Amino acid sequence: MTNSVQVTAASGGVAAILDALDPALSLVVAPERVDVVLGLVFARELGRPLPRAVVVTGSLPDDVIALWNSRVPDVPLVCTEAAIHEFEHEVLASAKRANRHVVLPEGTEPRVLKAAAHLLARGIVRLTLLGNAAEVAATASEFGLDVSAATVIDPETDALRRRFADEYAELRKAKGVTPEQAFERMADVSYFGTMMVADGLADGMVSGAVHTTAHTIRPAFEIIKTAPGVSVVSSVFFMCLPDKVLAFGDCAVNPNPTPEQLAQIAVTSARTAKQFGIEPRVALLSYSTGTSGSGPDVDRVVEGTKLAQALDPSLAIDGPMQLDAAIVPEVARTKAPNSAVAGRATVLIFPSLDAGNIAYKAVQRTAGALAIGPVLQGLNKPINDLSRGATVPDIINTVAITALQAV
Repeated sequence: MTNSVQVTAASGGVAAILDALDPALSLVVAPERVDVVLGLVFARELGRPLPRAVVVTGSLPDDVIALWNSRVPDVPLVCTEAAIHEFEHEVLASAKRANRHVVLPEGTEPRVLKAAAHLLARGIVRLTLLGNAAEVAATASEFGLDVSAATVIDPETDALRRRFADEYAELRKAKGVTPEQAFERMADVSYFGTMMVADGLADGMVSGAVHTTAHTIRPAFEIIKTAPGVSVVSSVFFMCLPDKVLAFGDCAVNPNPTPEQLAQIAVTSARTAKQFGIEPRVALLSYSTGTSGSGPDVDRVVEGTKLAQALDPSLAIDGPMQLDAAIVPEVARTKAPNSAVAGRATVLIFPSLDAGNIAYKAVQRTAGALAIGPVLQGLNKPINDLSRGATVPDIINTVAITALQAV
């Protein structure tokens, strides 16, 4: 953190730290140094100067936080673990208020069932699980899970299979799909779940813990299709950092977007960010800021920026821009002093899937950020794809995001 002093286990005693305090600086405190936080409370009672803010790089006991808030209310105390998860908690709370219905095609997968049990116990969403009912019950029993509040449908035997097959055959007859082929395809949980969403029997679908991305989203391209005015389906990750939430796009779908696709990704990502309470200021990223560099890759971002600005003039969009110029005010003042986005960007659009995927994983793994996504955007109705390495919290968050996309 800029303009701050770090306090770690090796920083010495509380008295020495208090004696060296500079009120103009923030104090960044390791979570094991609760003694320093308590020492600052004591310093306030003695009338001694305090730092302008205290950031704890982890969590603190509730009673320590309560003591601070009652005795030192004018000095911000931020616990990064709590701050990182604040967006996540708000998403879950908002999803609960929305009361939407989500279908989970991978109903016999243990991680999916664990997430389902958590979501149902907290009343966050209504759920349909796809799969053989006996297998779903056996897996739930094996792990001690209660998913009794969910509806369980077996696509192979349910009467909806014939109805969905007839609708799908009609939809795809120009592509040569026969009624027999359609009926066979509706035994596939991804197709069956997508048809549930298309017919309004569910508000959204989440899959991919077992199946590939292509297997999850191909039915959506065929059945749900893109929203009006949207030319490309893309994705964002919400990157939850201690002091902000950033939207990263596109980190999961489009390998080498054209200028037209970059423009659509930028505008769609901005709208997604706004839907989730983030004021969109969009930076199209490159290795060059403004006219500082040249070449085909920069030219693609230059053109993409112009097209995005024309696509939605109401949005704050700028580029090409280097990452530091996009998010660091001091750098922005030098590299892009006249930009309304530089130094304040909240939506970062990467020039390729390579760059975006590497960036989100680097931030997630080295900065301790919570990554929520990928969130698919641009479809008529919400369908979201999980990583096959998705954890139970990942699934919970993606289901909640899906519910809110359906609002």
